[in-house]
Amino acid sequence: MGQKVNPISFRLETTDSSPEWQSSWYASKKDYPALLMQDKLIRDYLQDKLYSAVIVSVRISRSSKKVKITLIVSRPGLAIGRGGKELDNTKKQLQKILGSKSKQEIDIQVEEFKTVDLSAKLIAEKIAYQLSKRMPYRRAVNSAMERSISAGAKGIKIILGGRINGAEISRREKFSQGKVPLSTIRSQIDYYQCPSATRSGYIGVKVYLCLN
Repeated sequence: MGQKVNPISFRLETTDSSPEWQSSWYASKKDYPALLMQDKLIRDYLQDKLYSAVIVSVRISRSSKKVKITLIVSRPGLAIGRGGKELDNTKKQLQKILGSKSKQEIDIQVEEFKTVDLSAKLIAEKIAYQLSKRMPYRRAVNSAMERSISAGAKGIKIILGGRINGAEISRREKFSQGKVPLSTIRSQIDYYQCPSATRSGYIGVKVYLCLN
């Protein structure tokens, strides 16, 4: 079962070490689709605009008068800007996404994520970038696993799928170090998947990271 569901949603609200909800708000059946689309637009915009800040996670919570956005980034200085100028520009653009009729105030908080090798998202994105630059896939994967274990991860599993190394026939390859118990709800698993656009086509990258 642990192989067939998203490891993060599988563990939500189960133990004290469960991952936090990425979106925290309530809406009526009528308003839910519009608010969900707003969340998607907000995340896509922040990911593109603050790409250099290395975004780990974007958490959104809503109330009747405020939209609180928590940015967890590796380089908070790039997200805030000199004198908070970058943050102010980001708020203005997000207000346009919410719409001119919206009376909700936008509150953005920036938190620093210090250990980049303990984020499945950053690991997957780095491997995808290296594959797109034609770096040998085994070297990219093995170096990522070694850095994560050295940073304190209990285990890591990486799956690549597609025309790996320009092969004519697509295949899947799995790499792992340590323990990654996907069927154990108590274990804290970070997960992320993303595509890598190579000359031979897309290669899917999945990263499972056991943190405790």
